[in-house]
Amino acid sequence: MMKKYWAFLKKCIRYLKKHHGIPDSVMDSPDGFSLVHVEQVFGMAIEKQTFPFNQKDFTANKEGQLQLNWVIPEMGRGSGGHINIFRFISALERKGIKNRIYVDQPVNYLSDAALKSFLSEAYPILDSGIEVHCSVENMPFCHGIVATSWPTAYFVRRFNNTISKFYFVQDFESYFYAVGSEYMLAANTYRFGFRGITAGDWLKHKLESEFNMTCRSFYFSYDKDLYHATEKRDNKKRIFFYARPVTPRRAFELGLLALLELYQRVPDIEVVFAGWDVSNYYIPFIHLNAGSVPLDQLSDLYAQCDICLVMSLTNLSLLPLEVMASNSVIATQGDENNAWMVNESNAIIIDNDPLNIAQALEHYLNSPEKLKALREAGLKFAAATDWDRETDKVYRSIVEGIKEDEQNL
Repeated sequence: MMKKYWAFLKKCIRYLKKHHGIPDSVMDSPDGFSLVHVEQVFGMAIEKQTFPFNQKDFTANKEGQLQLNWVIPEMGRGSGGHINIFRFISALERKGIKNRIYVDQPVNYLSDAALKSFLSEAYPILDSGIEVHCSVENMPFCHGIVATSWPTAYFVRRFNNTISKFYFVQDFESYFYAVGSEYMLAANTYRFGFRGITAGDWLKHKLESEFNMTCRSFYFSYDKDLYHATEKRDNKKRIFFYARPVTPRRAFELGLLALLELYQRVPDIEVVFAGWDVSNYYIPFIHLNAGSVPLDQLSDLYAQCDICLVMSLTNLSLLPLEVMASNSVIATQGDENNAWMVNESNAIIIDNDPLNIAQALEHYLNSPEKLKALREAGLKFAAATDWDRETDKVYRSIVEGIKEDEQNL
């Protein structure tokens, strides 16, 4: 992990030298590096340059096809947040909205061609006809501009050559950090006055009640080409654990403690760890360290497990629905951040105490009829979801928001 961190840090330093003219003498100084780090990484919060509203652009485009500019953070492979963004962009394109994608503060993809090539290979869900740009520079007028993460919101705040500003919010990003500067920089963006489009009602209610943000929500579905019901092929008691020690909100340590306790209660249990390499952890029971599993293999993997333990301390991902659609049973917390999707009728609801989690898992492993009922209910619940229906919600949020804001220009 540390080797990867330092390699990434060196890449950032090279980028700053090349593209921002930072002198070697400054970069090589410990104090200078601290200064550059703050200014370059968080300087968007004090950037004052604005992009003013252009009446000529508005007049020339207001009656034409709706245009959205999406400002996104740079991505690696397999980012669930980007998959969701690209899914909606492609769906909105099919509904007649023109979409452009702009990467904010790029490091790896420094030309439009390189970005386009990477996206076409790594994210086939994105319509190949979508216009993509490796920088926010030279962004033209649009009917609506969309922030998709807290750093991108700072650019959107400064871009005024538009009618509406939207915030596509998939999680409360302040919770990704300890209470400190990053926590507050993220929280501040929810007060920028953008129209929120939130993943689920927990975020909608939180942003409305705590930040006075106008929000509309959408729900999740799943990729029905990838996830489908499969029968379990043996009688071995098996647990899947979404293991992400690098992602604090996934509470890896709590989950591992619960599994250690479960092993004491059910010594013949098998556990599948997937999501990250956990070979550096002492795990004294039979397990498979699957690491990052290809998407087309996940559904069968879930189906071969009696229960899929997914710790979720902030907003839910698509994982619970994907597990349900694969004919397995999800076990996750039942707090407000999850209750908009999971409940006792379609999931094993756990708390955050490892002993209680182990007890709940043991109970259901020894109650095959209860597991069967949850599998059937989860499968039915997942099948009733629909991405087209959720796209319609996002489409209406955008079209109606732009129409309302245009009247106030």
